[in-house]
Amino acid sequence: MATAEPFLSMRGIDKSFGNIPALTGASLEVNEGEVMALIGQNGAGKSTMIKVLNGFCRKDAGGITFNGETWSASSPEMAQRGGVSTIFQEINLIPFRTVTENIYLGRELKNRFGLLDLRRMHDGARALLAEFDVDVDVRRPLGEFSTAIQQMVAIARAVSFESRLVIMDEPTSSLDEHEVAVLFETIRRLKAKRVAVVFVSHKLDELYAVCDRVTVMRDGRTVAVSPMSEMSKLQLVATMLGRDLAEVRRAGATAFTEGTRAIGEELLSVRDVAVGRRVHDASLSVRRGEIVGLAGLLGAGRTETARAIYGAGPHEKGEIRLLGKKTDFTEPVDAIRAGIGFCSEDRKHEGIIPGMSVRENLTLALLPALSRAGIVDEARQREIVLRFIKEIGIKCSSPEQRIRELSGGNQQKVLLARWLCMNPKLLILDEPTRGIDVGAKAEIQRLIRKLADDGLGVLMISSEIEEIVEGADRVFVLRDGRTTVELDGAAITEPAVMGAMAHGHGDVE
Repeated sequence: MATAEPFLSMRGIDKSFGNIPALTGASLEVNEGEVMALIGQNGAGKSTMIKVLNGFCRKDAGGITFNGETWSASSPEMAQRGGVSTIFQEINLIPFRTVTENIYLGRELKNRFGLLDLRRMHDGARALLAEFDVDVDVRRPLGEFSTAIQQMVAIARAVSFESRLVIMDEPTSSLDEHEVAVLFETIRRLKAKRVAVVFVSHKLDELYAVCDRVTVMRDGRTVAVSPMSEMSKLQLVATMLGRDLAEVRRAGATAFTEGTRAIGEELLSVRDVAVGRRVHDASLSVRRGEIVGLAGLLGAGRTETARAIYGAGPHEKGEIRLLGKKTDFTEPVDAIRAGIGFCSEDRKHEGIIPGMSVRENLTLALLPALSRAGIVDEARQREIVLRFIKEIGIKCSSPEQRIRELSGGNQQKVLLARWLCMNPKLLILDEPTRGIDVGAKAEIQRLIRKLADDGLGVLMISSEIEEIVEGADRVFVLRDGRTTVELDGAAITEPAVMGAMAHGHGDVE
């Protein structure tokens, strides 16, 4: 008996940006009335897959069919007219227009004189939002409401198009528990009407609550498709990270042995910190001469916690102490003066200044100390730059070479040197080896270990379990914005870390 074609079928999808492949032979199939989870780590290809489907970007190869016909959309608007609506994580409505205007944008109602029928539109907007348990003055500008309300308006607008397929990209990121429950009920109503839903979320509990099947992506490829009931949380995590489950269960103690290195006094203490809607109860500590790993799935709140420590984002509650003294850094310059350095995960946009030289990038944070009356002591600057180029092993033709011409590993070394020349007490490294080759990665890891051996405190965020297990003296695991587990020494194993990421405790099962 022939098997019916899926309602949506994306097969063999390739997409590259320049010379960098974002999708390689990727696939996604969704049945009518099915809720399909689409998951994967940052850079796995989820967003690109969605953009190819909704016409935001063109595929390089592969085929797409939807509702029995070949599908080709050149824009999200065209996709919406064809029955595919997308709810983006970043709210893409107009804040200075009213709630009603945003809901009816592009399909305004008019009276018999050709004028806007505002009464009908207001009534329609109120009735639509009532289905989502949202009671607001629809005549007010959208920007006057909370992010959660704006997100619910965006969801209501997308659903109101009566689409045959609705894509929800992290729709609950700004919602509280009640609003999430209302959204899930909406998804169930859509399912009952035979509307298909693609649900992207990093929150594993949500997937099991509302999804029928799951598609897992990694490195631009589709690596697994399974009914939700047949894949455990630990299996999901292992598949996302590319780890064999049997191997994980057999994994032994950490490869790191403490030896005779002395761990000093406590440098940093974070207790019960909350940041926005992502972080609810984060706690950790770092001592001199220690590498502390901060683990968790994408969206667990790792970067938000680190940025709160650094003064790059406010925290609503909790306490942060540096060397026993309570701190309330309102901007990074305060943290820098206190002896904290921060290497962002987004090296190209928040780290290097591509058009400037290695010398200029390396000494950027040190310029106030190198200047007098606005004049930089260039001799002292060159001396410092040459010393760190030699000590860290930065491969460049000269200090004047543009940093954009260096490899990713050497760019990362320059960023590390930027903070080391400031003689920091604490160094926060967010994904320090992302996007660099294996050889350079090993060099960066050895350098981080040497820094700790020399007495520096290091807080290291990494999505690579192996990097955390092999490199950290202690590990804190965040799950859904909460610190769930602290692991120390021989207790740092892949099963323990992955168990905490999947279940909120360090057990494999």
